Amino acid sequence: MQRYTISIASILFCIVFFFSSMSIAASVKEIQMRMKDRKPIITKLKDGGNVGENNKGFLEFRGEKLNQDIVLAENDDRRIVYIAIARKQSVTPELVGERRALAIVEKGEKGHIFQKPDGTWYKKQ
Repeated sequence: MQRYTISIASILFCIVFFFSSMSIAASVKEIQMRMKDRKPIITKLKDGGNVGENNKGFLEFRGEKLNQDIVLAENDDRRIVYIAIARKQSVTPELVGERRALAIVEKGEKGHIFQKPDGTWYKKQ
């Protein structure tokens, strides 16, 4: 009798896990799509010097606060991604963001504004 209960519990767990995994995958795809859709606007904001990449892996206003809703939405999605990565790697989301910030600088375009680990801002040459 106990084996039967355990196997039903196991099956239910597998079903729940399967559907929650599908939900997470859908969420990841949705986030990727939103970030891709925002990229041209964010690039224009960076080109104009209105937004820079801080040393925590987030966008930060450096000039006029244009398209504030876009910047806030991007940072919200980045935060979700950093939390998910942190859970997989057993580290803090802050560490993930700091690592991501370094990668963003490496791939960043000339003329865009970045924040060094010490907090100072510079324009990439």
